Amino acid sequence: MPPPVPPAEAREPVRGAVDTGSGGPRLSYLDFGGPGRPLLALHGHFGAALTFAPLAARLAPAWRVIAPDQRGHGHSERPAGGDFSRAGYVADALAVLRQLGVERAAVLGHSLGGVNAYQLAARHPERVDALVVEDVGAEVDDDLSCCLAWPRRAPTRTELLARLGAWAPHAADAVREYADGWGPAFDPRDMVASQRQLNGDHWADWLGSGCPALLVRGTRSGVLGAARAREMVRRRPGTRLAELDAGHAVHAGAPEEFARVVTGFLSGARGTARAIGTRQQSATHG
Repeated sequence: MPPPVPPAEAREPVRGAVDTGSGGPRLSYLDFGGPGRPLLALHGHFGAALTFAPLAARLAPAWRVIAPDQRGHGHSERPAGGDFSRAGYVADALAVLRQLGVERAAVLGHSLGGVNAYQLAARHPERVDALVVEDVGAEVDDDLSCCLAWPRRAPTRTELLARLGAWAPHAADAVREYADGWGPAFDPRDMVASQRQLNGDHWADWLGSGCPALLVRGTRSGVLGAARAREMVRRRPGTRLAELDAGHAVHAGAPEEFARVVTGFLSGARGTARAIGTRQQSATHG
């Protein structure tokens, strides 16, 4: 087994904001900087950009991680009219790349962010060099209404996370201190609405891009089963599967192993993506 991927020298991320335009929400993002190639990282429900800080440290300096707080999460605005549509999330990701002047990037996404990532790749293939999808399938059917019973406030961060129980790892980076105590940096009603608009059959989008892809599954996750993961890999050419001993949030449950498989995949995907781009350019001008 190769040695663990050590974190690079710590780098303070820069927080910025993106105006998505056309009435869309203003988004906050963290740019972890560095000279490396850009990697857009999209968190899942209850998450925030900060969840990718350990991964960004391990991928530096080869990769510059850019992680937005997705609409309705963290420091980003709630969308008008409860718009948590597929098109809205994809437009947000595209807006981040455009504002930062990133023409092409590798894109990594966890859960909700994973679907957003492979839909971005399918709908804007000219923007995506490689794809890492963490523990989410091509068909989604879930219900997050349990979060409506979560505590609105707690005296301390520790007590708030304790009250969240098994959900604490998913929300640990998305809690903040308010005037009346600690609470989530999102409205639980938005999470329920977002999940409902995420549910559906997304096979066309999963199969709709040709860039190299890595599908990561947590072997203790109840979200993406082994059979479905293998079907996704079998049906999409150029896709690899990594199964790690973790739950649904693989990047948090197995951070070193996750960074190792992502690093290995991205290192190989760079040459493959260049070859695909050259073939596509030749076909266009031939």
